[in-house]
Amino acid sequence: MDDVIVPFQIDETAVRGRIVRLSGAVDEILSAHGYADPVSALLGEAVALTAMMGASLKFDGKLIFQAQGDGPVSMVVADYSTGGALRGTAKAEAGELPRSMKDLLGKGAIVMTIDQGPDMDRYQGVTPIEGETLADAAVAYFMQSEQIPTIVKLAVGRIQAPGEEERWRAGGLMAQFVPREGGSRERGEAALLSGADGESWERARAFIETTQDDELLDPSISAETLLYRLFHEDGVRVFEPSPLRAECSCNRDKIEAVLSRYSEEDLRDMVEGGVITVTCEFCRKAYTFTPEGAPAQ
Repeated sequence: MDDVIVPFQIDETAVRGRIVRLSGAVDEILSAHGYADPVSALLGEAVALTAMMGASLKFDGKLIFQAQGDGPVSMVVADYSTGGALRGTAKAEAGELPRSMKDLLGKGAIVMTIDQGPDMDRYQGVTPIEGETLADAAVAYFMQSEQIPTIVKLAVGRIQAPGEEERWRAGGLMAQFVPREGGSRERGEAALLSGADGESWERARAFIETTQDDELLDPSISAETLLYRLFHEDGVRVFEPSPLRAECSCNRDKIEAVLSRYSEEDLRDMVEGGVITVTCEFCRKAYTFTPEGAPAQ
């Protein structure tokens, strides 16, 4: 039950959510970079968050999460492609770094991009980075950009099973208040969350707030077990899980297409040791080209 995302609904209420459990996928993404632990933890949270948001896409496409700031970590990027492919990267200063998201990113913006393919316009939402954690920033994004009441819990850490090497794991839990069929947000959040709906949302949010990091990371606690722990009094409907995997979209043809835009002089300047080497920022795979073989204008 690792590397999956599990949708759920609290009984018959308008509270819906997703829980994600990442093991091999997030370990592959983080281990490829060798970042300092605070950067790896932040990127792991971004990957888990992006998986939960991307899994709601109703079409073939990609959701891209990006946080840009003026702190020692200037950028964190993660994306989810329909079908469960995940990847992520970050840009960080060397040396000793703070551990909190607020201190790592500093002041900046959260950018969410939905890419529906070359024949469709991209949708993009931008909000300031707010809060102490990436979960706080995500909640603020949904309130400002989407006007959707949201709660998010994220956890990243290293786990060592008996007889195995230490590996990165990540987990996340996200719930949102989604209006019933025919509901309208034009009435405002206060009206939407009045009466029984408001009670259902506040109750679900209170239960989720009790979730501990070890419950999201412990490989012996399945997503279904955790959801039952939280919501067995109210009832929870668990839907079919979807698999997730680390997968980069880079390939030699794409890189050749990029190199073809450079002049012969620029290409010659890129040669080191007789070849041109291009390393993918996401998966760190290196592609080499001979000067004669590299396309040039």
